Formats: sequence, C-alpha cells, structure tokens
Amino acid sequence: MPPVVHSFDPPERFVAGTVGEPGARTFFLQARSGVQLVSVALEKQQVQALAERVDELLDEVMNASTADTVVPAVAPLDLEDTAPLEQPIEEEFRAGTMTLSWDPEDTRVVIEVFPYSDAAVVRPDQGEEEVEEPEPEEVLLVRLAPGAARAFVKRAEQVLEAGRPACPFCGHPMDPDGHLCVRANGFRRRDP
Repeated sequence: MPPVVHSFDPPERFVAGTVGEPGARTFFLQARSGVQLVSVALEKQQVQALAERVDELLDEVMNASTADTVVPAVAPLDLEDTAPLEQPIEEEFRAGTMTLSWDPEDTRVVIEVFPYSDAAVVRPDQGEEEVEEPEPEEVLLVRLAPGAARAFVKRAEQVLEAGRPACPFCGHPMDPDGHLCVRANGFRRRDP
C-alpha cells in the first residue's frame, strides 16, 4: 500500500514551534494550506539540524546561482511569522528520517519528513547488508520558495533560543533553580 503523502506545494504556512514550558517542551513542524493542517512531532535536535541544513543549502544555492535564481541572504521581513502554532495540535506522527534537497527547475527547497520506526534503527552489530528500510506509512512533503525557507530558518532559531539558558561553565541547560554542574564537581550552579 503506498504511503499517505501530506503534500504542501507551497504551504501557506510552514513553521517550527513548541508546546509547553522550557525544559518540558514538545517540538512540532506544522504545515497548513487552506483547511489542511498537519503537525509532526520531533526532537529539538532535529529542529536544529533541519534549520542549519536548510540555511546551508540556501547559502550554497545563493553562491552558485545564476541570474534567474534569486535566493535572499536573510529572511524577508514580510514573511516573518511569530504567531503560535495553530490549534488543534494533533500529532500525525513522530519524525524519524528527514531529507532535504533543492529543485533547480522549480527553484524550491524540498523537505521530506518520514515517521520514526524502530525497524529503521540500525544496531552497531548489524552489517549494512542486513538493513532493510521499511516502507513508511505516511510522509510530510513540503516545497518552499527560498524566501519562505529563510523565514522558516529564522523562526526555528528563535524557537530554539527561547528554551532554558545554557550554563556558562558546562553548556548544559539550566532549570530556574539551577542544575548539577559537572564542572562544579556536582554542586548546584545558579544563574551567574
């Protein structure tokens, strides 16, 4: 059976956002076109990696582009999106593998998000010949214009920075009451 493809080409809105307090936030990618709204849960590190890779891809295209491909160096102000995630937030699936590419014919960033699957996890003792990729049940497919992709990156960076502050000594996130800092031999560090 072919996978269900949640396709947005282009979306009216594609953002990363969170639900919950810093330290206990759940991260989502959310895409909307008309009445179609898809929310995919993912890890903070996945949001960070996706934003970094999209930014790098756009920089590469911008540096190698011809006159007919216009890639903005920063997010256009008119595409800035600071609104909260749209309600209701109903998780379609939890993100596993994500792919990123550039479509030169359409001048679009293409993002594919596949569901997490235990079957796709490779153990260190498995050889490459033993790995069999399972067919995904569904996929989120988003095609973004370069300006919208830069706006996605900017918002994702803002969402990531809105979390708990990092300890200046060990770099781990600090709770409001401090944290056990390995650089302080297990003593609680307070915000300096």
